[in-house]
Amino acid sequence: MNALQKLQQRYGSGEGRALYELILRRRFGLSRTDILLGKDTTLSEKDKAELQIIIDRVAKGEPVQYVLGSEEFCGRTFLVGPGVLIPRPETQQLVSLVEQNVASGSRVLDVGTGSGCIAITLALAGYKVTAIDVSDEALAIAKQNAERLGAEELELVRQDMLVATANSSLFTLHSSFNCIVSNPPYICESEASTMDSNVLDHEPHLALFVPDYDPLLFYRAIADYGRQHLTEEGWLFFETNRAYARQVGELLSGMGYRNIEIIKDQYDNERFVSARCKALQRQ
Repeated sequence: MNALQKLQQRYGSGEGRALYELILRRRFGLSRTDILLGKDTTLSEKDKAELQIIIDRVAKGEPVQYVLGSEEFCGRTFLVGPGVLIPRPETQQLVSLVEQNVASGSRVLDVGTGSGCIAITLALAGYKVTAIDVSDEALAIAKQNAERLGAEELELVRQDMLVATANSSLFTLHSSFNCIVSNPPYICESEASTMDSNVLDHEPHLALFVPDYDPLLFYRAIADYGRQHLTEEGWLFFETNRAYARQVGELLSGMGYRNIEIIKDQYDNERFVSARCKALQRQ
């Protein structure tokens, strides 16, 4: 069984071929035309051995992004590893929402930065970004990405938003932001049984799951912080579980936010929620 067949046996014909082409493109620099011309069969012995190792790992269910150590996001290559979520295509839309509504040069807080893909993309677009995460491993990867990509207007801080909002004296960040953006954990623990094993067995549960009894846990904490630290007319942008987008909107309305909008992703799912801070809501 050759490499392509091994992937197709595990993932099916279409997805298996797509993975095969992705591996050859990103690791070995071969285009689809090169593959059609059979250049994948003329790799050096060293490259063939490396390809076989990669194929074996991916065929066992390990995410190809972790095997290759990177993923593309908004036209750039970000380092990833098991300590951070793999950037998803839909999250690029979250970045676009910020860029379309918030002036470049504004101060932005990214909550739960992971690989830093949101924060770094915005920093490179001219925003002054503070990015927080509770995971030291995630912050180390985000720092690597920031240095590789030249994101200078970026501050990385280890901080637990849940603790910070319960005890504001623990939060040593800037006093105000023009925008808060977050793709927080939003998958309920009961949904784990329906998830693909390559996600469930490899991606960090800390960044994936919330308790069934409180699926809006992080949205409430972030919005509460925003009431005190967003500037007047400041923006809040969330990526959400498609099953809870409207509940997030209702939560924000109840907390005094206005201009609340539910936005669909490229797959027609209600995926994002935007809102603006109301000047009179501060205590």
